[in-house]
Amino acid sequence: MIYAYVQITVTDTASFTAYAEKAGAALAKYGAKPAAMSTEPTKLEGDEPAPGRAVLLSFPDRDAALGWINDPDLAETHALRRASGPSEITLIG
Repeated sequence: MIYAYVQITVTDTASFTAYAEKAGAALAKYGAKPAAMSTEPTKLEGDEPAPGRAVLLSFPDRDAALGWINDPDLAETHALRRASGPSEITLIG
């Protein structure tokens, strides 16, 4: 099991709504699912403000996570997420 920590601050709700409609199928393709999520994350330490949303995704393994982010068939889905606002994704594990 490996995890991906996703942080996003939504500045374009239309793009995020379109992304949300596709995200579940994109994750399912690689056996991933949300392990935890918050629309009001609380930053405990650090200088940067907390993101507007935080999600912890679980993947079966590293190859699945890399397949998900690099899948050309999902490029449009990832582009919608990026168009939604500033985001970062970090693999853990």
